[in-house]
Amino acid sequence: MSLINKEVSDFAVQAYQNEAFKTVTKADLIGKWSVFFFYPADFTFVCPTELEDLANKYEEFQKIGCEIYSVSCDTHFVHKAWHDHSERIAKIQYPMLADPTQALAKDFEVLIENAGQAERGTFVINPEGRIVAYEVNAGNVGRNADELFRKVQALQFVHEHGDEVCPAKWQPGAETLKPSLDLVGML
Repeated sequence: MSLINKEVSDFAVQAYQNEAFKTVTKADLIGKWSVFFFYPADFTFVCPTELEDLANKYEEFQKIGCEIYSVSCDTHFVHKAWHDHSERIAKIQYPMLADPTQALAKDFEVLIENAGQAERGTFVINPEGRIVAYEVNAGNVGRNADELFRKVQALQFVHEHGDEVCPAKWQPGAETLKPSLDLVGML
């Protein structure tokens, strides 16, 4: 079953951000774009490369009104320890959500039950709190923040211009497509 257009369930989790712990809830998502970036675990090999890539692009995401939330099944205390220990993770300014009860991983259907970890799942959530794009990768394949950024921009464009669609490799300012009325149902 597809998760497209699924409303994110109510949640309240602890997060580590800017040298402090805080609570993040579903209410924090409403009214803006969000990315939930699930990864298997802190203190691993591929994860810090992905999270650093996002950290390097975080300011650009902020400029287009999109918050980044990294999520693992570790606690917020482990996030802080990793942030304090790793040069790559120390660059992170976005909230690092703790999901030790695995509630978020289950809700987004990325939980690897026998490992107690999340798959590498990327979810774009619109201002109404609904999933509008997602991708789940094998654990040994890292993701690309530049492509994620482009995808969020395209989703924002079609959200604002409902009668237009973005072709492959679309970039802001590029030509879009306007499907004829008889083809709209076939999208």
